[in-house]
Amino acid sequence: MKISPLTTPQTSFQVIIFHICLYLIMFAFLYFSKLFFEDYGVMILNQIFIYTILAVSYNLINGVTGQLSLGPNGFIAIGAYITAIMLLSEENKMDMYQLGISDITLLFNDSSLMVALLVSGFVSALAAIILAIPVFRVRGDYLAIVTLGFGLIIKIVIEQERTLTNGATGLNDIPEYANIYWCGFIALMATILILQIIYSKYGRAMKAIRDDEDAALAMGIDTFKIKLYALSTSAFLQGVGGGLLAALLTTIVAKDFGFELTFKLLIIIVLGGLGSTTGAIIGTILVIGGGEWLRFLDDDLSFIGIDGSYPGLRMVIFSLILLFVMIFAREGILGKKEIWEFKK
Repeated sequence: MKISPLTTPQTSFQVIIFHICLYLIMFAFLYFSKLFFEDYGVMILNQIFIYTILAVSYNLINGVTGQLSLGPNGFIAIGAYITAIMLLSEENKMDMYQLGISDITLLFNDSSLMVALLVSGFVSALAAIILAIPVFRVRGDYLAIVTLGFGLIIKIVIEQERTLTNGATGLNDIPEYANIYWCGFIALMATILILQIIYSKYGRAMKAIRDDEDAALAMGIDTFKIKLYALSTSAFLQGVGGGLLAALLTTIVAKDFGFELTFKLLIIIVLGGLGSTTGAIIGTILVIGGGEWLRFLDDDLSFIGIDGSYPGLRMVIFSLILLFVMIFAREGILGKKEIWEFKK
């Protein structure tokens, strides 16, 4: 059996050198990014980093463990609202909540970004643990339906609990603490964490469950424990990513966390390759960055001899590109492999 170099004791020095080089390259990129990109470009980079966190974490439960979960939008919403509530000042909350405000909402004010993100992650992970008890009693399409319901329930709760979340009005004037350094650093940490899990004994157990859960159970793997570990880890990072998204956009409403968000993440990980972390990163760059790059198609332009604007043309072209890629790469761009696993 081929052992990944990330877990081979004889190459631990190489792993350390690899991580140091990765950190240096990332920090250099973050430092010089503002010299080469304007404010709009930096905003897109921030979104790419945040969606990288969401994609690699979603890929852990969906691609690596093989559990079709459709509820990441619920965990992202939990993280976004908790972070927003903790970052807002008491004065802003009192002005914003016109229909009354809960004592829980006033419990934390003017918190630091790191504290807010950690709390968001842990609460999301706790929600995942509670959800896992009934959810993992079913498999396949039934699992997808149950987790889809979870995401819808969270969205409805946010809209109805006005004293906690300000209802459908949403939250605004959130301090813009998320910047390219925070987003880039956390995206790097999330990617390394996911890779370390994948190449550990837990990761091998997750892949065994993905390939044949009954066989994994017969081999003595505690499938519930492994799936719980994957879901809670994924939910923690999705909560952190949601918190960063709130601190970047400064305004959030419940409709931002509908099923469309889950669907976008599903497109990203399928395009990159289910089970491939580096594939999820490539998918994020193509979907988030590529979608913005094609925005010029929505402006006035000359097309097949007809001058004018073509609303929606950007999404038509983008969808055709996705179809073209999936036709010729049916398992995604990288399939289940990482970039370094391809033989030269």
